[in-house]
Amino acid sequence: MMTARMYRLTEIHQKIDEHLRAEQRRKVPDGVAISKLKKMKLRAKDMLYRLHLSSRSEMSR
Repeated sequence: MMTARMYRLTEIHQKIDEHLRAEQRRKVPDGVAISKLKKMKLRAKDMLYRLHLSSRSEMSR
């Protein structure tokens, strides 16, 4: 089951990915910006994973 928070984090993850792809398509990509975007994307993914695990453990109770 997807909670509102999970949905919002999924949206955030997708928007970061869009920004990352746009930066990578630039004629001269900014390496620092790409690095920051990748870290932000990973942070969002980690939060989603933790939420998923906690929701699974709550469902099994």
